[in-house]
Amino acid sequence: MQVNIFEAKNRLSQLIKSVQAGEEVVIANRGEPVARLVPARETSSATSDTGNARAILHWLERHPLPDYARRSTEEIDAAIEQERQSWD
Repeated sequence: MQVNIFEAKNRLSQLIKSVQAGEEVVIANRGEPVARLVPARETSSATSDTGNARAILHWLERHPLPDYARRSTEEIDAAIEQERQSWD
C-alpha cells in the first residue's frame, strides 16, 4: 500500500495496524516513495502460532505457575462443582 505524507499523518494508527497484520506501507512525497513502514522486529513462529495448543503448552513449560497458584485436578473439579451448586 502506498500513501502520501498527509494521509499517513492522518491515518498513522490504521497504517500501523496494517503493518502489524503483515502489510507493507510505503509513504510517498508527491507520488515519490520516501519511506517504508515495516515491523520493528521479525515475527517469530511462536507469535504466529498464538492460540495453537502446542505453542501454549510450550509457553507454559517456560513459564510455570508458582507453587502457591498450583492446584490438583481434584481441587479444580471440586471448585467447579461448588460453583455449579451455587447456581441452584
